[in-house]
Amino acid sequence: MTTDPAAAEETEPVTGPEPGGPGAGPGADDEGSTDGSRVSADPGDEAAAGATDATDTGSGEGGPSESEGPAADGASGDGTAADTAAQLSEAEAELAAQREFRERIERRKAEKEGPVQAGARLSGKAADLLAAVRAVESGGKPPASVFAEPEPAPRRSAPEPERRPQAMPSATPAPVASEAVDTVRAVLVEGGAPEALAAQVAAVLGEGADTQLREDPWQLLRVAGVRPEQADGFARALLGAECGPDDERRGRAVTVWLLEQAALAGHTALEAQALHAALAQRSVPDPEAAVQSALAEGDALVFQDALDEPGAPPAPAPSEDEGEGEEGEVERPVRVLIGLERYALAEESLADGLARVVNSLPKEDGSAANWESAATGSAAELIRAVAGHGLVLHTGGEASRAEPAALAATARSLGLRVCAAAHTPDGRRRFAALLASAEGAGRGAASASASDPSPAPGFGAEDETGAPDGPRPGTDDGPGGPARTHDGAAGTHGGASGRPGGGQPGDVGTDETVTTVAGLLAGAEGPGRDADGMLRTDLLIVLDAPQLDVESAAMLAESLPDGARLVLSGDPGVLWSAGPGRVFADLLAARACPQVASRTPDPGPIGELVSGIGIGELNQVAAPGKEVVIVPVRDAGEAVHRTVQLIADSVPRAIGIPAEQTQVITPGHGGAVGTRALNTALKERLNPGPGRFGGFDPGDRIAYSPAPGRTVPGHVVKADADGLHLECAGVPVVVPKERVEQTVRHGWALTAHQAVGARWPAAVVVLPGDAAQALTRPWIYTAFGRAEQHLSVVHGVDQALPRAVAEVAAKPRTTRLPALLRAQVPAAG
Repeated sequence: MTTDPAAAEETEPVTGPEPGGPGAGPGADDEGSTDGSRVSADPGDEAAAGATDATDTGSGEGGPSESEGPAADGASGDGTAADTAAQLSEAEAELAAQREFRERIERRKAEKEGPVQAGARLSGKAADLLAAVRAVESGGKPPASVFAEPEPAPRRSAPEPERRPQAMPSATPAPVASEAVDTVRAVLVEGGAPEALAAQVAAVLGEGADTQLREDPWQLLRVAGVRPEQADGFARALLGAECGPDDERRGRAVTVWLLEQAALAGHTALEAQALHAALAQRSVPDPEAAVQSALAEGDALVFQDALDEPGAPPAPAPSEDEGEGEEGEVERPVRVLIGLERYALAEESLADGLARVVNSLPKEDGSAANWESAATGSAAELIRAVAGHGLVLHTGGEASRAEPAALAATARSLGLRVCAAAHTPDGRRRFAALLASAEGAGRGAASASASDPSPAPGFGAEDETGAPDGPRPGTDDGPGGPARTHDGAAGTHGGASGRPGGGQPGDVGTDETVTTVAGLLAGAEGPGRDADGMLRTDLLIVLDAPQLDVESAAMLAESLPDGARLVLSGDPGVLWSAGPGRVFADLLAARACPQVASRTPDPGPIGELVSGIGIGELNQVAAPGKEVVIVPVRDAGEAVHRTVQLIADSVPRAIGIPAEQTQVITPGHGGAVGTRALNTALKERLNPGPGRFGGFDPGDRIAYSPAPGRTVPGHVVKADADGLHLECAGVPVVVPKERVEQTVRHGWALTAHQAVGARWPAAVVVLPGDAAQALTRPWIYTAFGRAEQHLSVVHGVDQALPRAVAEVAAKPRTTRLPALLRAQVPAAG
């Protein structure tokens, strides 16, 4: 039943949400089919969704300022200048690691034989693939050589990123000479484009940017936020009568732009037919010629993936008496894909790295009997799987995180070097607490059985996994535990040091053992790397695995030493990564390694409600402690009013959770009930001020995006000549004035993409009426699951909520990882 928020404290036990629901921004919460082979029904709109969103329509998740990926940032400092400088280096260290990854891609590109010009000069595999595309499009058969399995690319060591302190804490672009910016500005003004883009254009195009723009005005499309119609106007102003829709430069630039927008929507490649349709919608008269031009110039790559039926035996080889004629050839359906080299090589590198992990023997780390004796409690199946395999997938909700914690404690007790990486600082903190609990239980069990002549290694009590039946109320062992602490308006967690584990990292070695994925890749956190650039670890546990995009996953796989084990753990029901790919879902579908599904349920009414949503059921739940409250609204104005009332009055008074520990979650940034409108209303009520520094005042809750797809909650400390001073997850951050507009927004209200990977004691999920059409099951599952103790639903979507939970999965993403894995790793059965 529903309640009036003003009287929430007098509510009777309530039911789960009634009909109505939210939606996510276009192209942001895709979930898709298991084979990744499909794109949306409207390929033109699908491919362009990311650009529409990135230009600030209100629901986009693509650009840095619209980033929906949650936090994965930061260690903490102790206040001294030296420590602060070291902690603030993470963003640039991550950029350095990404640059090194791009350099490897460039080296691979340079190794290709001969220049790639006009399809006639293609050679080797590229020529075979181009011929195959033309054969398929003409109705013929592709050459059989196309399907020959390529030799695995040599594995390259990843050098260890430098950990020197940097002066600039934010992810700022490399400085560009003022003379270069001035020359670009002159070209932009001549073409009628905003001169404010000058610095960005100069940084993107590099040396000679002004000359490049004059020779090819459509290069402006390489700048984030610029759309084809805007580039067309710029080109007409510069070229005059020479400009036309059939210009080869335009077709090539629009092709690359569409592939980039598809990547923002989660695709690593597009089917050739979908790309042609999207080009036609953008007034490209000859889509095939435009694609061929992009391929010939090396701006894009073409691939063919065999579409074998799942479970079908391999196609038989032709017998000798069939000869070499066409009648003896076996027809094999294929899928022609076009993709950007950046993501194609990342996906291939990931497949190679995972195949190496799967096929290599784990290091000698103790007898099978030792692993078996430690395999007790709810983590027993996971421990046994990891004992005998290099790659293991683990699925489950929030309570199931106790199982990887028990695994980590067991492995450490056997002498293995263990590293666990979460998506956000909050996830790092929560897992560090679970690991401390598991190791404490292990030490207690070892002490109690000291007289036993043959004790089991690690720990041997039933509660070694951190409460097999779910987290214990009143502890910080999992969801719903009221022991969780928050530091001020930032809503961050941890001890005074800002380290995971509440300021006692030495107990379980959390300095090196528990990290964030971004910090681990940047070299700012974790065990460090050896002389070959490999991580110094024998077991890597990646939590929040659905948030891994192909590039981050490839960097992790390439960084694992031979013989190391890899465990990917996460909840398959949440939103996918902000970046391209669906790594975790593809691996689950490929069945290339053992998969362990947790049987530990999330506790309480919220856990029951979210678990039902995960299987497509919107159940009524009993909430005697007002854990779930429904607040019906009729329009946008009432939705904003009720949200502010819940945060500032009803939840603190009736539930006892202060506003600083309550998070508002809404579908998009724009609109009458988007994050902007809600944050404006919440600031006026909770922290009014003149907003003298870019609209911010000390004490404002903020969401800081150091890189696209990552968001770190925090709060404003002060502002001075150096920039805007923030505290994010216990780490001081200084954002230069010129970067504030792009990287910082108010954070009382977030989108579900920004909130994924983190949890708060209370969450208010706002479902405005205009979000009904964009509603998906993963969005609802993610948003509702951010609450630990109390969930309020501001409900204005009527029947859309139960319909979306039952019927609407996320949009599919087109990826190549399953096909690449099939060629290297046999199915696990």
